[in-house]
Amino acid sequence: MAPPVLLVIAHGSRDPRHAATVHALTGRVRAQRPWLRVETAFLEFNAPSVPRVLERLAAEGAAEVVALPLLLTRAFHAKTDIPSVLREARARLPRLHIRQADVLGPSPLLNATLGRRLREAGVRPGDIPRTGLVLASAGSSDPEAIAVIAEIARELRHTGWCAVRPAFASASLPRTEDAVRTLRAEGIDRVAVAPYVIAPGRLPDRIAAGAEAAGADVLADVLGPAPELARLLLDRYDEARVPVGASLSA
Repeated sequence: MAPPVLLVIAHGSRDPRHAATVHALTGRVRAQRPWLRVETAFLEFNAPSVPRVLERLAAEGAAEVVALPLLLTRAFHAKTDIPSVLREARARLPRLHIRQADVLGPSPLLNATLGRRLREAGVRPGDIPRTGLVLASAGSSDPEAIAVIAEIARELRHTGWCAVRPAFASASLPRTEDAVRTLRAEGIDRVAVAPYVIAPGRLPDRIAAGAEAAGADVLADVLGPAPELARLLLDRYDEARVPVGASLSA
């Protein structure tokens, strides 16, 4: 029996870099598990849409789909938008079994991806003890999502950075530039900004502009199609497809 199809659901953006990055990431997922069918869909702005992909899969005879939100925290899209779209699809396509996987974060693999991007931006291991880090996320009005970002910042502080501050591009405070300036005011001379976002777009651009305006020394790239992130997508897929206590054979 074929394994369930992995359907990666991204938010979508008018910025073409967003979809290109999502497709690069799902391509890396396929490379890590070539026998697995991996599809990509978007909630808005980009094609194909989630309903269109699910209809095509059902028409082709697929039996089961694991729908994986390409989201870092459990906020509105994970709690409301995606479940609503999937409920409607289940009603229209009763022969297609659709499971929703968990969001990606928090995860050590995300922290490893952040580390990769910071190293690529020029942060060396010896720099970390004298560098303050701004963990800059897209932002949310959901208290659970905000609490997760704050907890990740606390965890990163224990990995050797002299200080770590969360920041948000929308919906919450502080902004990236304010977090950078706060670290400077605390006497930290070297500050790095790590965007905790998957793909380029309006909010990551806002993070970059804030880092530049405040004079951050290092600006890392978005998480993008990193191998650690691809591995995390497969981990979430495996968790969703196999009931607790069962073994994974495919």
